[in-house]
Amino acid sequence: MGAEPRSDLSTGLKPWHAIVSEALKRNEVRLVTYVPDRVLTPLIDSVHKDDFFTAFASTREEEALGIVTGAWMGGMRGAVLMQTSGFATLPNALASLAVPYQIPLLMFVSERGTLGEFNLGQALVCRTMRPVLDALGIENHTITRLDELDFIVDRSIKQAVATQAPCALILSPLLTGGKKFAH
Repeated sequence: MGAEPRSDLSTGLKPWHAIVSEALKRNEVRLVTYVPDRVLTPLIDSVHKDDFFTAFASTREEEALGIVTGAWMGGMRGAVLMQTSGFATLPNALASLAVPYQIPLLMFVSERGTLGEFNLGQALVCRTMRPVLDALGIENHTITRLDELDFIVDRSIKQAVATQAPCALILSPLLTGGKKFAH
């Protein structure tokens, strides 16, 4: 089973996936490509149910990046949804396409490899993801708190578009509830 959407009923905050979806809409990000992921399933379901978005699965993260890049060149804003291990396939595409051609690629990464992770591969990619993003000069934020989510997503989209630069938003298990592990 995937993670349950988190919300803070005491403060009236919406679930994380609803906040992200609303920020995408507010910033005219209409295209959402993704490689299926249990943690991101609530967001994936949300964009599929909303006629504002064009959303579909791709076979690999590089394919999703290429589709969003082409969409940007055609005048449409897009985002790629992936998990940490999927990010490991992207450094070449980022370094040879998104960064030099100034594509405001929005990457939403469900963070695996931490907080109870059993998969060594996920843990290794988690430890290398931020240094790779930093080495490529890609703005990145790890979001852990629901009360900061809207501000960070909204401002990151605006900055990516204004500076024509990719941006990675890493969704911590503290925010999403993470992947459920069998005992």
